[in-house]
Parts: sequence; C-alpha cells; structure tokens
Amino acid sequence: MTRFTPPILGRRTLLGLGAGLGAGLTLGPLTACAGPTGAPGPGTVSLGLNRSLVSLDNKLNQFDAAVTVQRAVRQALTNIGRDLKPELVLADRFDLDESGVWTVRLRDGVHYSDGTPVTVEDVATAVRYYGEVSGSFIVGLFPEMPTVEPVDDRTFRLHTERPVAVLDYLMANIHITPAAANEPAELSGGVGSGPYVVTRANSGTGEYELARNERYWGPAPSVHGVRVRFVPEESSRVVGLRSGELDVIDSISPDSADQLDGMRGVRIQRSPGTRINQLFFNFRKPRGHPLADPAVRQALSYAIDGRALIDNVLTGSAQQAEGVVPAALEGAARTGAYTYDPRQARQRLDALGVRDLEVRIIWETGEFAADSFIMEAVQEMLRDIGVRATLRQFEPGGDILQWRQGRRGDWDVLGNGYGNPTGLALTSLQGMYAGTPEREETRDTYQGFVFPEIAGLISDATAEPDRDARNLLLTDVQQRIWDLWPCLWAFVPDAVLAHRTRVADPPLKPVNSYDLAAVRMEG
Repeated sequence: MTRFTPPILGRRTLLGLGAGLGAGLTLGPLTACAGPTGAPGPGTVSLGLNRSLVSLDNKLNQFDAAVTVQRAVRQALTNIGRDLKPELVLADRFDLDESGVWTVRLRDGVHYSDGTPVTVEDVATAVRYYGEVSGSFIVGLFPEMPTVEPVDDRTFRLHTERPVAVLDYLMANIHITPAAANEPAELSGGVGSGPYVVTRANSGTGEYELARNERYWGPAPSVHGVRVRFVPEESSRVVGLRSGELDVIDSISPDSADQLDGMRGVRIQRSPGTRINQLFFNFRKPRGHPLADPAVRQALSYAIDGRALIDNVLTGSAQQAEGVVPAALEGAARTGAYTYDPRQARQRLDALGVRDLEVRIIWETGEFAADSFIMEAVQEMLRDIGVRATLRQFEPGGDILQWRQGRRGDWDVLGNGYGNPTGLALTSLQGMYAGTPEREETRDTYQGFVFPEIAGLISDATAEPDRDARNLLLTDVQQRIWDLWPCLWAFVPDAVLAHRTRVADPPLKPVNSYDLAAVRMEG
C-alpha cells in the first residue's frame, strides 16, 4: 500500500522552517502580544498560554492551561491527582452509601482570601448555577446535576434521581465561590479559596497577575507571583521561552518540542494524554444526506492516512485512536482502528451512490497542535478520492460555538479536542455520546449526537457502583458508538510542556494541567 506523504512532508518542512526561523533568529521581545515584556522577576513565574484566558471562572471557559490558573484562585471539593484518582481539597469526607446518596463534609477552617468561611450554601449555589449555564462543557460531564441537602454547618448530602457513582470525580470541576457573589454566568472577578489572589486582570488581552494568598488555609506556595500572558503565535511562545521572557509554555507542536528538547536552560515534560482530538462528523444532517449514513462516514475514513499524519506532522508525539476515548482512561476499550485505503474509500462511495460530495471542515485555531497543517493534508487526501473539502478556520474568541450548535452556519466535519478532566472513560462518554432529545432542543449535545439507546446504557453504567461491572457495560457501549463511525479520524496527543530550568519540573498530569501551588523556583 502506498502512503500519501508528499504534501504532509512539505507542510512539516514548512512548519519546521517557520518555527526554526522564529526560534533561531528572533530573540527580541514578544511583539506579537500586548502587555509587559522582559524576564519575570525573582519569585515570579511567567506562563505563556496559546488561548486567551477570558475568565478565572470555568463555567464556560474550560481548557487545560486555563484550568491550571483557575484552580490556583478557585477550588473545588476534590481534585484529580497525577494518578487520575480523586483527592480531597475543600472536603475532608466524600462517602457514597448503598442508596446512591453522597455525604460530604467541608474541611474545618477552609476560607476565602478575604477570610470569610466556605459554606454549604456556597456549594449549593455553585452547583445550581453551573447547571443553569447554557453551552457549558462542565454540565455535559454530569448525567444530571446533583442537589444539595444541608445536614449541619459543614456537612451536606448530594442527591441525584439516579445514582451517580463517580460524583467524587465529577465534583472536582465545580469551583466554589461565595454564594452572594456568584451568578449563573462566567464570573469576571470575585474571591476564591485558592493559594493565589488576582492582583491585575485584563480579560480582553488575556493577561493576569496573581500574588500569593497570604491568608491561604493550606500550605503556602513557594512561588510569590504568577504572570499569565496570552501569546497566540507558537513561534512567539518558543522565542519567549528561549529568551527567558516566559517560564512555562504548553500546547506546543512536536517540531517546537523537538527544537527545545536538550536546549540549555530548557526542559521538556511529556505524559500520555487523556485528550482525544477528532475530526467529528455533524450529526445534525437530515435524513437522506450522505453524511447521515454511517456507511458513508466509514467510507470517507479510509481516505485518511493517519500513520503519515502521526509520523510526519505530529512526529510520533500522538497515537491514532483505537477507540472512542483515549486508551489511558479507566474503562477505555479498544473497539477498532482507522485504516488507510483510498481505493476502498472510492469503491465504497461508488457502491453507496455517493458522487461529487462536498464537505466543509471547520475548526478553531489552537484546538490542537499543527491544526492547520493537518487540515490542509486531510483536504488533499479527500481530494484524492474525489471529495471536495473546503476549510474554515476560526480565530479564538470567534463565533465557532454558534456554528457548532448549528445556529450560525452549516458544516460537515469539526476539528475538535475533547479533554478529560477526571481520568474516567465514563466522563468522556457522558460528555460526547449521552445526548438526549431534550438537550438537543437547547443545542447542548455534542454536535447533535443523539441516540437514546446509547445514552441509556451510559446512564446505566453511571449508576453502577461496582467498578468491574461498570467497565463491562462501558465496553459494550463503546463498541456501539464506534460502529456508528462518529469521526473521520481521531488521535490522542501526548501532554507536552516546556519550561525554563529556573522552574522546578511542574507536576504535569495526564489531563495536561498541573498544580500551580506545587511549582518551585530553582534560580
């Protein structure tokens, strides 16, 4: 079988050349973004983000680097550790009884940066307001939002109509805010209980400054200050790291990681990832449309030379998906593989009577490493089997959410990354594949994927307290999803982070975030 490599190799050469020129020849200030330049001072860490941090609240704004900063200011009852198991944070008790009710107790003495205590009412208000936000990534992780029943000043119960056996994992994503200052929207300010406080914020430019919370209820972080900057151009982030203007950057392409690896004063961290990147089909197509047929979707997938994309564009820093969720997740099942066979793609399309097919592919810049190069290569691969693909790239902060929900324009394939913040396959399955007709009415399903039988099986697994029995149910449902061919192609990237050696290795988690309070300075 001959692999489709020339255009990909050409794009990778251009990518390496562009990054190499940027990193090797441009050592001046980061002129690509507004705000302070120059190396951070002693005791201050400077983070360069590839996407703008529009809020320190996570009701709507949830991506890996944002979580690192958000959780330094606002905390949850639990946290997902490096071993992908829940750890207690604001709670010191989190127990499930035989009836499916969770009893939770707040840790004694937890308080906000203004000295006021964290209360049961704060938790109840946070849970309610997360549930009232439309289009929230977080809400999609829950089969249903729990209700809070106070027991005493520190203790409460979490109730759901059906048992949710993994609420201790899920509640790690509900950040607690004082009830009086909370609202069912993303918050632009307010106090938190975390180890840092905000001293300067500009959501328009994505720049923030944090200082150590001197009234923090837990162990004091060793780093006194954090400077957060939005640097959209990868070459500028690489330049900033090399010149010392930035201390930590993530979400970098394999070429940039290769350039930086072994460089004096710089270290690279890698971890198997829990994020799946997909070329996901639009499941809102009407009956009779070619893409409404799983056989057509499967036929198109034969056009994609995933191995060439992995080897030549992603330089081995990712793996082709062999299931509908990343293999590193608990409960993940291997359900199949993407096969490159353009002759079979053409034969199958011909047999299905599909000719002169046109598809529109959309994605947001920075959704995954080397996104533009991957999309251009996919466009040529589809052209090879007689399918005309048009590309539309959205800049961060644009209206791609409206497009994804089908409110702004039509599309056929979405380039999208779906992070997993719990380490459970169940969470990804719930967020992507448990859509219901009711949720589709508000366009809160994952690209219109609505199959009630599948949603019911996921719900059954969610209610199962026995881990082995739950994972057996999940194996079945994952195979059913795979057989529907929801993706043109999918891959699982490694989590990659680069940092200056003056910063001790940040404790990178497979979920591609780290505990900012655990970062230490070495110089």
